[in-house]
Amino acid sequence: MDAVRLIVTSRRALAGGGEAPQVMAEVWQAQALAQAIGSRLAVAGPPELRGEALGLTELAGRGCGVLERPDIAVAELRAAQLTELGDARQALLYLGGLLGEVGIALVGLACAADDETTYWQCMEAIDAADESRDRVLQMLRRLADRADELPEAG
Repeated sequence: MDAVRLIVTSRRALAGGGEAPQVMAEVWQAQALAQAIGSRLAVAGPPELRGEALGLTELAGRGCGVLERPDIAVAELRAAQLTELGDARQALLYLGGLLGEVGIALVGLACAADDETTYWQCMEAIDAADESRDRVLQMLRRLADRADELPEAG
């Protein structure tokens, strides 16, 4: 499935909210999807993005690692459904939005946390989502710089 479609699905699921375990599962899904998109860009994306994309893969992996892996069937893992990246710029724009929403959802979970373990888990995941989003924004800047350098057709 196309990256943008998967990101939109993740954004809707995250916005749907629910109890804390469901939100945490959606946060994990979003980080796993960011990791898959970063990996795909690192291998087959524009050459100027490959280093940053590798960094995104590592950061999003850290975001998954600080959260408990939800009990989700492999067929339901959005990251596993990624078959094509599509337009890199559009995918990165949508991914940046998703990661911002992940951070907001995690702040809400941290504020409502009843125990320190959940609170600190959320804090670490917020940090990973924020750093992942920063990496996405860097890649978007690189794409914009590349577009500025290309001669106009005409």
